[in-house]
Formats: sequence, structure tokens, C-alpha cells
Amino acid sequence: MSIPTPHISSKTGDFANTVLMPGDPLRAKFIAENFLTNAVLINDVRGIGGYTGTFDGVRISVMASGMGMPSMGIYSYELFNFYNVQNIIRIGSAGAISSSLKVRDVVAGMSACTNSNYASQYNLPGTFAPTANYELLSCATSVASDLGVDIKVGSLLSSDTFYDDSSSLIDWQKMGVLAVEMEAASLYMNASRAGKNALAICTISDCPFTGESCSSQERETSFTQMMEIALKTSVLLEK
Repeated sequence: MSIPTPHISSKTGDFANTVLMPGDPLRAKFIAENFLTNAVLINDVRGIGGYTGTFDGVRISVMASGMGMPSMGIYSYELFNFYNVQNIIRIGSAGAISSSLKVRDVVAGMSACTNSNYASQYNLPGTFAPTANYELLSCATSVASDLGVDIKVGSLLSSDTFYDDSSSLIDWQKMGVLAVEMEAASLYMNASRAGKNALAICTISDCPFTGESCSSQERETSFTQMMEIALKTSVLLEK
């Protein structure tokens, strides 16, 4: 497939080596307007804003992924395979599974369990384990430490269902899974297949077992610790 793609109108070279991917297009816009210098809109197909600017002198892009693995799957595939993006860092929200987590804690997905059938496309003779790139994870934890953020590292659950009537989160909790979100597994699989690098960093936006949660406005604009970790990780990768 040539570019532009059906979902991204950008030209060759519009994207930086590293792209930050929130799920929410408004969070992407917030980052571009509040953290990037000289940010330029490079995509707006379907309202999925993509921007490229600089942070601490390093060229960085930010573009939304939308919700769920099919949407993340499309955008990350096109970025990796058609726009030669090397690193994608998901910066999303997640629900706490571990009882040790509270709202606004930051977690990094070393791996991503899933109830999705996404990996079936690869026709593997077994079960694939989606994992983050070690260099990205190591850089992110180092940056978090420098910023004084107690980032939690472990397994995420990438779920195909937001409204789930079962009690399955208890079962995942027993396996030590930290939090549930909806995109990391497909991102990690696309990165593995393309020989590229991926990491999911999430802020806990709600605690399903207690009912505590953040508003949509808070999710859009106030998860700045996660944003700063991802931005500074992107800078560290270029040094």
C-alpha cells in the first residue's frame, strides 16, 4: 500500500521516529498544544488528529489511536509499515485490577494479556505473548525515577470488552495483572511483526472494584505525569 493510506493523510517524513499514541484525539491535541514546540497538524482523517513538533529539541509526533484493538491495530500498522515509524508509546487510561493501585497511579505494560483473537492472523503454532520493547521500558522507568514518579511495571489486560458482565477481573487479579485497557496487545503484536518497538504507559482512571473514577475532562488534560514520562523517554531514545 502507498501513502497516504485510507486512514492517514500524512506525507513521507511527516512523522517523527517516535509517535505518542493516546486513545483520545483531544488528548493528542492537548499534548501538541501544551508540550510540543511548533506543532503542525499532519493528519485529521476521521477526526484523528496527528501532530509533529519538538520537545527539548527532539522531533516527536503524537496521534490518537481511537478505542480498542482493531483501531490501534490499523493506526499502528500503518505507522510502522508505511510511515517508517520506529517507536510507538501508547499513553492511555486503564482500570485498576491490582488492589495496590489507586486513581492517577502510572503503570507500564511489560506484557499484555488479552481476551482478543487478534493473534490468530499470524497462524502461529501456539500462543504468542505480546511484550513491550525492553529499551523503551527501561528508558521510561529511568525517566519516571528522575521525575519522582513511582511507576508500576507489570502485566496489563487488553480487553475487547469495556462493559463486561462477568467477574473475570478477579481471575486476572489472581494472576498478578495490574490493570485493564483495550489497546496494548495489538500494538505489541504489530511492533513485533514489523520489527519495531512499542510500549504502553497508562494512568489509572478508574477502580472497578471500588467505583472510584476520573471524569472525561480529567482523562483528557490532567494525566500529565504519564505524558511527561513518554515525552522525556522519546528524547532519551534519540541521545
